[in-house]
Amino acid sequence: MTHIFLYGPPGTGKSTVGKTIARNLTLPFIDLDRVIENSAGKSIPQIMEAQGEPAFRDMESAALKNMQSEQPSVIALGGGALLREENRALAESNGQILLLMAKLNTLVERLLSEEGKRPLLAGDLQPKLTALLEKRREHYNSFPLNLHVDEKTAEQNAFAAQILLGRHHLSAMAEYDVIVGQAFSLTNSRDVASQASSLTYGNLIVTDENVAKHHLEKFAGIKSFVIPAGEEHKTLETIHALWKAFLENGLDRKSTVIALGGGVVTDMVGFAASSYMRGINWIALPTTLLGMVDASIGGKTGFDLPEGKNLIGAFYPPRLIVADAGFLSTLPERELISGMAEAVKHGIISDPELFDLCTRGMDWVKANLEALVKRAMAVKIKVIEEDPYEKGFRAALNLGHTVGHAVELVSKFELRHGEAVAIGMVIEAKYAQKIGLTTQSVVEKIEAALTSLGLPTHIPEGMPRDEIIKAMRVDKKKNAKAIRFALPVEIGKVELVEVTDLEEVIED
Repeated sequence: MTHIFLYGPPGTGKSTVGKTIARNLTLPFIDLDRVIENSAGKSIPQIMEAQGEPAFRDMESAALKNMQSEQPSVIALGGGALLREENRALAESNGQILLLMAKLNTLVERLLSEEGKRPLLAGDLQPKLTALLEKRREHYNSFPLNLHVDEKTAEQNAFAAQILLGRHHLSAMAEYDVIVGQAFSLTNSRDVASQASSLTYGNLIVTDENVAKHHLEKFAGIKSFVIPAGEEHKTLETIHALWKAFLENGLDRKSTVIALGGGVVTDMVGFAASSYMRGINWIALPTTLLGMVDASIGGKTGFDLPEGKNLIGAFYPPRLIVADAGFLSTLPERELISGMAEAVKHGIISDPELFDLCTRGMDWVKANLEALVKRAMAVKIKVIEEDPYEKGFRAALNLGHTVGHAVELVSKFELRHGEAVAIGMVIEAKYAQKIGLTTQSVVEKIEAALTSLGLPTHIPEGMPRDEIIKAMRVDKKKNAKAIRFALPVEIGKVELVEVTDLEEVIED
């Protein structure tokens, strides 16, 4: 893990937002200007007045070089700290740079309360700030990762920043980090191996036959175990094979197992880890879109029974999740499209902007995979942090899954998980309209979004409805008399509804 550098014009709230991000990620916070002041024994204005701007910039460069030896931190930089190319190169090689920007009137309003603290803006603030922004416009525009902070709280800006950075720390169920992005590219195993070794020793990487062909060689030096690919192998027999592999490879209670694969792999490895020697550490490296945006997050682990999906399982979160969109380059087209169902679902639940992004079609998705993964993961992270054990609103994540799991099971897994969930979302949306919970317009938007991605929206011809209903009746989300559905009200909002008449749900 590396530093996070917050950069931008004076008044953008780098320190305020930075402290919030640092708290959220349980990282140290460093204000580079304060470091310089403490080292010099003078305030920034005093340094500027006595020694001039070039001397201050030299101090800034020296302080930035010293940051290389610091543990990963959130670092607020002065508004001109990266004007020197050597400084920028140093920051880029040691972490991520996020540029904070705001409208002129926002900056003026904030800076008026800090009169005397900004030597380059002393005097008539607005024209000097305008000139400064114009002078640095091209420089600031050259940073690809940027966030406009106007009209939002520090907490809102911090969460938006974490989405852009692909950095989260979860704590509601257990303490673990989620990292997304090419900045943490797994072209070799060093990053993950170092994280694993910091936790324990005696590591083992588990993957399936399909992933092994493309990616296992990148993890040379870590012992491996390969399982058959496919939902049909998400069984107790495979769990038993995992336990046996753990034993044969010498794993003990201090060991870590690494799950490299899609949702089937992470679900089973997580469950096997939860029950082996009463629980060992595990790390999730999802390699599918579905695994990244949904399956690997939240601590749900388990396997299937012939009667239904995920009927046996445990809440047992990993110690680390690293989602590298680079893995998706080898994902078959059908699997990539299937994963988009979960991204659409997350948009329907609580992020209309994400939903709109999903309506742009697969060409846009392929060109923006990392951004899509970051945004979709953030929805689930927010939900599970508020309700880790599905006592309340976390059940909203089951949108489309009650029908979808049943359709997937009855198809004997010929339908991919996301394909079945897409069908489930449309059927459940139509039922929501039938009971007056939503409108025809919402149903049409959901159906059109899924169709534009190449996902199915109807139960396959000839699939027996009675078998679907039977599968729904053993769904893990049921109580004694009813099944709890998450039904769409509008794009960005769902409602939990107890349903007793399942025939009415799938009735055409």
